[in-house]
Amino acid sequence: MSALVPLLVTLPLLGAAITLIFGRRPRLQVAVSVATLALVLVIAAVLLVAVDQGTPIAVSVGGWPVPVGIVLYVDRLAALLVMVSSVVLIAVLIFSVGQGAADGDEETPVSIFYPSYLILGAGIFTAFIAGDLFNLYVGFEILLVASYVLITLGSTESRIRTGVVYIVVSLVSSILFLSAIAAIYGSLGTVNMAQIADRMTEMPDEVQLVLHLLLLVAFSIKAAVFPLSFWLPDSYPTAPAPVTAVFAGLLTKVGVYAIIRTETQLFADSDVNFLLMVIALATMIVGVLGAVAQAELKRILSFTLVSHVGYMIFGLAIATPAAYGATIYYMVHHIVVQTTLFLAIGLIERRAGSTSILRVKGLMRAAPVIAVLYFIPAVNLGGLPPFSGFIGKFALFDAAATVGTPVMMVLIVGGIVTSLLTLYALMRAWNLAFWREEDDSSETESRIAYLGNAPAAAVQTRRRATSGIMTTATAGMVGVTLALTVFAGPLFDLCMRAGAALADPVMIVQLDGEVDE
Repeated sequence: MSALVPLLVTLPLLGAAITLIFGRRPRLQVAVSVATLALVLVIAAVLLVAVDQGTPIAVSVGGWPVPVGIVLYVDRLAALLVMVSSVVLIAVLIFSVGQGAADGDEETPVSIFYPSYLILGAGIFTAFIAGDLFNLYVGFEILLVASYVLITLGSTESRIRTGVVYIVVSLVSSILFLSAIAAIYGSLGTVNMAQIADRMTEMPDEVQLVLHLLLLVAFSIKAAVFPLSFWLPDSYPTAPAPVTAVFAGLLTKVGVYAIIRTETQLFADSDVNFLLMVIALATMIVGVLGAVAQAELKRILSFTLVSHVGYMIFGLAIATPAAYGATIYYMVHHIVVQTTLFLAIGLIERRAGSTSILRVKGLMRAAPVIAVLYFIPAVNLGGLPPFSGFIGKFALFDAAATVGTPVMMVLIVGGIVTSLLTLYALMRAWNLAFWREEDDSSETESRIAYLGNAPAAAVQTRRRATSGIMTTATAGMVGVTLALTVFAGPLFDLCMRAGAALADPVMIVQLDGEVDE
């Protein structure tokens, strides 16, 4: 079984090389890309079943001993996130194929899109299964290179400008991360996470705290945690629709995952939970207030993305097995639902020629299928029962209520307010874009006039055809969001087992690849 683990990274890299070689044969590029990600999905599912029934799998790549060699580590959390990421990557890839067919590949030049996309996937998978800090850093850098290429596709002025901001912010995060790695290696003589956890008590408490905060800041930038989330609302909306969807669904979760790993494994005895609570509350409230103030759908979703990262930090700050499990479930939910909403907005933009809720009207009559594809994930993200968003939030609130401190009560109230405001922002957009008719009275216009000065409120693009492939891919993702609710019981139980393992992690990776607790 351990032989399958390196394939999670090597297959996307090999697929990227093949698609680059066949740059003038787009159909072959598509076939190779889909087949590669499908294989990764199958392998991740097999590994998930194996580690759920047994123990985590640790592989020393190339047979090099720890800490010299690279260790790949797969437990329930890593396998689950790789599997969910594969599903998202496949769906968005199919959406991009449909968009390319409809546009003649104006927005996504296939010669570079597919190799970059697979390299992005390789970076995501590397980060999820990294067993040492330096390999985690490598995963982030692979992500950075591929994401810059993808975010600037089309080479428009706005994309180049936001791409530069994105790359500079990411480089600052990488410098902080690399500095922390150097300090940890200098102090403990290893970058293997299991060995670091075992040796962390050798460090003075003050040094532990400094390194802890340094890593937390570095990962918080990547996760878009307030106040380090300033770059996200301007960066994501300018990219092509498939790129925006996969960025919103996955890239910030890689940062959240890194925070979860370091908080639960490396710094389990270094308590910054109160700081995390404050950060979580601020991220939720500031993010959702930003969403309410927007008039452009992509920016609304970008701000809700920030606010819902706050829920994940909230769960991490509770620091109980139940809270960890709820956080994992909410991560899975948010990856799927956020991606689906961005795909639906991609359809809206093409059908209406705009994503400004001040300009889009009458889509319920003109495009009822798109209306359904937007509505279902929107109410899910807003947390209405019985959807997965409600299940995840209720589990987080229940874990906080079990702790029962006054701070936890404040966070519960903040989470409820954030959920209600999220629902308000998304349903206001639904009302204006879908229910409002072209001949509505000026009274409606006057009620929303205050949004006229919001960024991108007046942006208008040309209308474009939507292909059946794009609609099918979006509908498939809506089906996955519903599956999170239909199969919430088994999935939630799996997440609870993963959370319990985080609360009592495997500590030592032996040289032969076996693990001891």
